[in-house]
Amino acid sequence: MLRDFNPMKIVRRIVNCAVAILAIVLLATVGAPSGAWAQTAAPTAAPIDAGQLDYQLGAGDKVRITVYGEPNLSGEFFVSSAGVISLPLVGDVKAAGLTVAAFQDAAQKALSDGYLKDPRVAAEVLTFRPFYILGEVMKPGTYPYTSGLTVLNAVATASGFTYRANKNVVFIKHNGETNEVKQELTPSTTVAPGDTIRIGERFF
Repeated sequence: MLRDFNPMKIVRRIVNCAVAILAIVLLATVGAPSGAWAQTAAPTAAPIDAGQLDYQLGAGDKVRITVYGEPNLSGEFFVSSAGVISLPLVGDVKAAGLTVAAFQDAAQKALSDGYLKDPRVAAEVLTFRPFYILGEVMKPGTYPYTSGLTVLNAVATASGFTYRANKNVVFIKHNGETNEVKQELTPSTTVAPGDTIRIGERFF
């Protein structure tokens, strides 16, 4: 029996066991923080859609608001004619004239003022305020705005030009402004939410 005894084999086995144990410990140590943070770290606000970064909210916009961890405070809300969004708990929060990011900050500040500890709010425009089209189109009126809308798209939505329409120019009054601006009417002439479009009459 003593002749079969090999101390080197025993040493190698001990070393292999130690390496395996060390690998398990290192794996657990490296993996633990991500799991721990996943359970304890507060979520950050979702990134804002690039198309909404500079967009200023206004009356008629429909906004989805998510308050993380507070489903009863989340939902879909309209910007009122007074330019505010009425949120649960805090009431009216100014929205008109603010970008989506600025409104998120305002909502977080309102919720943190005695209601929630370190709230996280995300906002997204679901439906933009409508546009208005007047003048020499078949069906003048108010229509829903869609992203990337052009004047020609708007005219098509209003069932097209009348036979008297001047198809070379358009008059546009932007939301919140008092004066309309005369522009050349091209395929790329765009419309913004809340714009009033007027198609004039040709004189020949």
